[in-house]
Amino acid sequence: MEPFDDLLQGVRADGAGLRRTDLPPPWSLPLGGGNSLTLCVVLGGTARLDRGEEVRAGDTVVVRGPDTVRLRSDTDRATLLTGVYDARGAVGRRLVGVLPGVMVVPGDDDCAPLLDFLAGPADGGAPVVQDRLLDWLLVCALRGWFDRPGNVPPGWFGALGDEVVGPVLRVMHASPERAWTLVGLAAEAGVSRTTLADRFVRLVGTPPLTYLTVWRMNLAADLLTGTRETVGAVARKAGYADAFGFSAAFKRVYGVSPSVYRRSRAPETTAGSGTG
Repeated sequence: MEPFDDLLQGVRADGAGLRRTDLPPPWSLPLGGGNSLTLCVVLGGTARLDRGEEVRAGDTVVVRGPDTVRLRSDTDRATLLTGVYDARGAVGRRLVGVLPGVMVVPGDDDCAPLLDFLAGPADGGAPVVQDRLLDWLLVCALRGWFDRPGNVPPGWFGALGDEVVGPVLRVMHASPERAWTLVGLAAEAGVSRTTLADRFVRLVGTPPLTYLTVWRMNLAADLLTGTRETVGAVARKAGYADAFGFSAAFKRVYGVSPSVYRRSRAPETTAGSGTG
């Protein structure tokens, strides 16, 4: 799996709603803010970000909250298509967090058919259709940005492309429930434990097993707030043989037990019995 695919697994629109707006000059539109990912496609006209970049018809601006930037024009009418993703869940926020604060992506031929369709008469469309269109727009924009030379974020996302660290990250992401050891992870990469540990810290910033623990806890947090599974069942999916050991690890990361976290973050979720 490519690094880009790993990112997109955690980003999907759900009720984001595409909004098409025709703006006569002068106009100014805030983008970003909150725990969100805002996408804005310029269907017609030209504009400029308050940071200075010019944005033309066919270009896309992606802004990662909580920062806010403004897209504006004093002289040109513009037609904009916007949508906002809420960064839901620990995994989703972590994945979106690898992106830079602002990306300006020039128009791309791969996205042209979609933009031509969206530039036609707007009929609203069903929310689920709008969400999938927004997903497609985001895929086009992010692929266009990552394909440009030098646009690889540091840390774990950039390390996914490394020949040693990449395979290790992938098996951790795909099978967090396995009883991984440093020896087992090094075997996946075909290197020694020392080589893996040194390279992993250099590229990712943390030791392999520390990274694995945080990844497991992110997954567990989403299971606790998004499902009715017992704490014991969540523990097993997070790679822990018993709920007691899992609860202790979870509390070290989040500061509270799994049961308290579930009650405070998702009061509407009624869990089965489990140790917290």
